[in-house]
Amino acid sequence: MKKILIMAAVIISFTGCSSTRITSSWKSDSIHNLKYNKVLVVGFVKDTDRAALEKMEQHLVGDLKDLGYNAVASMQEYGPKAFDKMEEAQVLDKLKSSGVDAVITIVLLDKEKESRYMPGSIHYSPFGYHQNRFYRYYGTMNTRIYEPGYYVTDTRYFWESNFYTINTETLLYSAQTTSFDPVNAESLGHEYGMTIVNDMVKQNVLAKQ
Repeated sequence: MKKILIMAAVIISFTGCSSTRITSSWKSDSIHNLKYNKVLVVGFVKDTDRAALEKMEQHLVGDLKDLGYNAVASMQEYGPKAFDKMEEAQVLDKLKSSGVDAVITIVLLDKEKESRYMPGSIHYSPFGYHQNRFYRYYGTMNTRIYEPGYYVTDTRYFWESNFYTINTETLLYSAQTTSFDPVNAESLGHEYGMTIVNDMVKQNVLAKQ
């Protein structure tokens, strides 16, 4: 009986822990403004994962609103694939006309069955050329996730979130995270949003409004 109780306690302790953790993060030294009129949360995944991504966008939006920011989800604001086949100037004009002056991305870099991660050609550095501007990052990631063989169906997820200002097209923050065996899309969205927002507050990228 004692062994059963110990096992139950262990199971509860594991299930009560978050499955999402930050593996690395970076912030710019040029952050001077913590106030934004409207923050857009936009994700990049294949169509098969779109339902889960919608939950993640919604939860991250909710966490930003809890801080006092005016935040919106890309799928709700513009619909899926809203910026496809648009030039850089068109994308920026679309965002600015909607009052958006900052963007937070959610990108599923990879997912694997094995507990160890083999990076392959995936590049995690936030200093790469394609990440310096939102449109370059959008184009690169939107192309990458539709390349054959990008996904391996399983339960360990590797994410990246970048934070950009639209007026200056500047990358201010980047974080890479892993999510291991999330219970469901709702749980994953909740954990991911809290993890990213808490780290951004900790690093003085965002602040309570």
